[in-house]
Amino acid sequence: MRLTARPTAEGAGGTSARVATRSYRWWTPYVFMAPYLALFVTFVLAPIGYGLWISLHEWDINLPAKPFVGLDNYRELLDTGSVDGPRFWAAMRATGIFTALSLPFLLVVSLFVALLMNGRFRGRNLYRAVYFAPYVLGVAVVGLLWRFLLDGNIGMVNHYLGVLGLPDDIQWTTDTPAAWWGLVGVTVWWTLGFNAVIYLAGLQDIPAELYEAARVDGAGAWHRFAHVTLPGLRPVFLFVVNATLLASANMFGQSYLITAGAPADETKTAIFLIAETGLRRFEMGTASAMSFVLALALMATSAVVFRVFRDRQEDR
Repeated sequence: MRLTARPTAEGAGGTSARVATRSYRWWTPYVFMAPYLALFVTFVLAPIGYGLWISLHEWDINLPAKPFVGLDNYRELLDTGSVDGPRFWAAMRATGIFTALSLPFLLVVSLFVALLMNGRFRGRNLYRAVYFAPYVLGVAVVGLLWRFLLDGNIGMVNHYLGVLGLPDDIQWTTDTPAAWWGLVGVTVWWTLGFNAVIYLAGLQDIPAELYEAARVDGAGAWHRFAHVTLPGLRPVFLFVVNATLLASANMFGQSYLITAGAPADETKTAIFLIAETGLRRFEMGTASAMSFVLALALMATSAVVFRVFRDRQEDR
């Protein structure tokens, strides 16, 4: 018996129907993206555009007139003889000092903690929770807590330093460099757990077979760390470096609550100065110009970080 194919709709007409159906569905991805795009435009792009517009004006929120001044706010920041220029670059210098001091600790110490977290021992979950717990606290809680602990006269830190026979008259909140080390120590204690958890996720993604092969080849603990762990953490390390760099450069709450910028505004960071200029002095145009200059500096720094990691990846 010979079988014959029955005519179906899957002929030329069916193919054209499918093509037509697909052509009418080009908008499907945009429908799914629409909620995110709406939020992104409303809460990111629109504020950026509005802030840029404000930076081109002499914008005092208490005055009805907001004259257009063009790039004068930016020129004033670059003028060393102006009022705001030296203050802004002093704040940028303070931001750079804090970032340079805190970044190594937040990268290295958190990696060491993550390596301990990745081990197998009793109470491992409690150990992880203890290190991550400070991160869930708000900056107001952390700042007020450590403001009293670091007080030079009644603070618990100086008290226990005296118990150990160490100098107990250090002014952690009103003198440098002690104030810098106090801010760095508080920040490391507060945010260490986040970086450690990110590192831990990266460590758990490294195949165990690589460590077994290294052991078979006679590699010790250090060689396994240098030739297996660190290369395996390269993408995670790039994320941690960039995120920590940006977070450190945007430090505000610790300086505002613990040192109040003392002594003599030496610990007043760029974000601190921007908030003070815009919300206390009501010079929103100048504050917006400061914000965009800081943003450009951070974008350039991030580009350098990505370039360095890319070059090292190509060298390998």
